[in-house]
Amino acid sequence: MDSTSLLRAKRGRRALLAALALLCGAQAALARPMVPAERREYSFSGRLPACNDPSVLSTISSRFQSREDRYWESGLAIAAYDRIAEIGMRSPGLDFIPRRYCMARALFNDGSARKVNFAIVEKMGWLGVLGFGVQWCVDGLDRNRAFGDECRAARP
Repeated sequence: MDSTSLLRAKRGRRALLAALALLCGAQAALARPMVPAERREYSFSGRLPACNDPSVLSTISSRFQSREDRYWESGLAIAAYDRIAEIGMRSPGLDFIPRRYCMARALFNDGSARKVNFAIVEKMGWLGVLGFGVQWCVDGLDRNRAFGDECRAARP
């Protein structure tokens, strides 16, 4: 290599390093501060009912039956739950709305059993202010695919 091409190569490397440094600096500038949900102006408590709380399970059962009766006319209803387990708590991060992710096996009135994924979400109750909300999906019965394949959007 002659001296001119060596000089060009050094300048090219310097320009590449400068661009990388600029990119790394931009990433740091765009990062948002991590503020736990409990320390916000409109804070969350982080206290949520357990996965096996009767009010949570009855909410899922009643909403499932209402949907099946109203839209699908299937006659399906959840008769009982077993194998209830928590699969995540605040999995997306401390600065997001507190959520408890759960799964259970639902036993139906037709004798079948299916997996139910659900999330208990703070302050997503009545008017988004009071209590908690429940987002749920019954595997194999998400007919409009609102939660994706195998109810993936209802899991952490």
